[in-house]
Amino acid sequence: MPTITLRLELHNPTKVKQDMYERMTEVNTAFANWLLNQATSKLFKEFSSQRFPSAVVNQTIREVKSQKKKQKAKKFRTFWCCFNNQNIKVEKKGAFYTVSFPTLEKRIGVPVVTRPYQEAWLDRLIHGTAKQGAAKLYKKRKKWCLAIAITFEVKPRHETKVMGVDVGLRYIAVASVGTKSWFFKGNQCAFVRRRYAALRRTLGQAKKLHMIRKIGRKESRWMKDMNHKISRQIVRFALANGVGVIRMEDLAGIRKRAASAKEAGRNLHSWAFHQLQTMIAYKAEMAGIRVEWVNPTYTSQTCRCGYRDKGNRNGIHFRCQKCGYTIHADLNGAINIAKAISGLAA
Repeated sequence: MPTITLRLELHNPTKVKQDMYERMTEVNTAFANWLLNQATSKLFKEFSSQRFPSAVVNQTIREVKSQKKKQKAKKFRTFWCCFNNQNIKVEKKGAFYTVSFPTLEKRIGVPVVTRPYQEAWLDRLIHGTAKQGAAKLYKKRKKWCLAIAITFEVKPRHETKVMGVDVGLRYIAVASVGTKSWFFKGNQCAFVRRRYAALRRTLGQAKKLHMIRKIGRKESRWMKDMNHKISRQIVRFALANGVGVIRMEDLAGIRKRAASAKEAGRNLHSWAFHQLQTMIAYKAEMAGIRVEWVNPTYTSQTCRCGYRDKGNRNGIHFRCQKCGYTIHADLNGAINIAKAISGLAA
């Protein structure tokens, strides 16, 4: 079953509550680091005599054990408090939604800021049409939030049509199914990226490092929003055309596609292509569309007649050196991805 994470901002927590959340985070981080170095100990009372919610203790033990193999650093910088599905409860009181969880003092219910799409998911949790998973209490940009995992069932689609999605520099994405296609141009995005790059250079010369970090976060949010919009449109395009499978290529070597450092789309080298594909994949899964990954070898060089040659492609133009077939190069790539001409990725 697919899983999404709902990120809910706590509604105007008091200074007392914010301080308590900070103390909980500090204690939990110290406990997680202690567990990391004291693998034989599992009891919080061996770590500290202070009072701490047992629900958080038990979940932290599980989280540290699962992350220990992946943890390369000797200690965690921050280890947020987590709660399993039995220790967090979502309720609706009037027009407001509240989430209750254990704290240092007692179990409290706090109102959360919600958007319409989040309310739809919270209603599904309350009515039992979706399952609640673990939750995490964390702080982001001075705001306290709860991230709640939600698992739900999706009826698989039985359509047989396959759509290919090619990602690249001049065109961020090109989707193709049958005789229909959709292009997402990258020129506007490249312009915005160049503008941010120029601004970073100016701020760097002025030694305003804090402003560089600030606009970096702003740029990341902008890129994420663009990827959400593109992925949403691609999945809707798939649904409108009766697609049952979306195929995308492995992104290894995506940065090598530019012909030169001066290529018009050069500022898209650091575009979050993996983020875009991940968004397409989970939105497709939510819609019941299966996602398959394709070996990208020769997808941009192969003609529909089967002839493969590096000279077939010249920028965005594709012309077969054997049969003379011409087509937009990125569209040809999307078509070949749909056909999985180089086989599915392992």
